[in-house]
Amino acid sequence: MTLLRLEKGEPGVAVGICATVLFVLGLADRLADIADPKNDPIELQLEEEHLPKRIRTPRRPKPTAGA
Repeated sequence: MTLLRLEKGEPGVAVGICATVLFVLGLADRLADIADPKNDPIELQLEEEHLPKRIRTPRRPKPTAGA
């Protein structure tokens, strides 16, 4: 029953079941890719929106008149 739900892509299947299936199929190394944000275009877009729009360089102090 669980395997059928997994094949259908039902969201109620536990992550542990998915990990076990990947291990049995010899794809356990791909498990790390699931949570990798660089594989998620929506997450990348959200991160980009939070970046500052413009970064100013620090101002140099004005030279003093007597120095």
